[in-house]
Amino acid sequence: MSSSTERTTDGHGRTTGSVLSGLAVAVGCVLFLGGFVWGALIYRPYTVPTDSMTPTIAAGARVLAEKVNGSEIRRGDIVVFKDASWGDLPMVKRVVGVGGDTVACCSKKGLLTVNGTPVEEPYLQSDGPASPTVFKATVPTGQLFLLGDHRNVSLDSRVHLTDGDHGSVPRSAVDARVDARAWPLGSVGMLQRPQSFAALPGGTSQPGPLRPIVLAVVAGAVLILGGAAHGPIARRKGRGRG
Repeated sequence: MSSSTERTTDGHGRTTGSVLSGLAVAVGCVLFLGGFVWGALIYRPYTVPTDSMTPTIAAGARVLAEKVNGSEIRRGDIVVFKDASWGDLPMVKRVVGVGGDTVACCSKKGLLTVNGTPVEEPYLQSDGPASPTVFKATVPTGQLFLLGDHRNVSLDSRVHLTDGDHGSVPRSAVDARVDARAWPLGSVGMLQRPQSFAALPGGTSQPGPLRPIVLAVVAGAVLILGGAAHGPIARRKGRGRG
């Protein structure tokens, strides 16, 4: 009698375990594939061709940029944009001024100023002045003033100051906002919004959904591997009891 009960209980346990294993794999597939599809719809990979954004983004690095409308861009954002007067290729620069701002350099301490407010920029390549050249520009409405983080070599809004828009580009020229570094492996990580711009009117933008997308993909992979591994492990245990 006890032997029959043991077999029945063991069989029920195997069935339950098989159902849970299949459920884990199914949920894992939804999370894994859904995360990739979600990411593909929102993010685009870009390669940064020059060292103008060093040390934040090195030359040749791959970044993930969220497709956004230009109206969503705030000071401190790193954007991918394309403007005919800057060339035919997509470029990556940091927004330091928006419509109505007066951007100048440098203060007595060598800092960039926005509407007279000094801005700390810890992401710059050099410890010297925020720009090796002195400049001042008022950004027209609907435009963005862009600088590279490696100010000594970056060809940015400073080079176009004599243009009709004082070196700025229209918000409509922005294709995406950079959220993370994806390559090389040693530099992989999310890019933080500069706190120095947070105190200015309008503040800084919120990060995109890249973090939850990554979590969904990782959780899906764990569930798939765990569910798939449960069957062989359970069978080995059953043979051991037998």
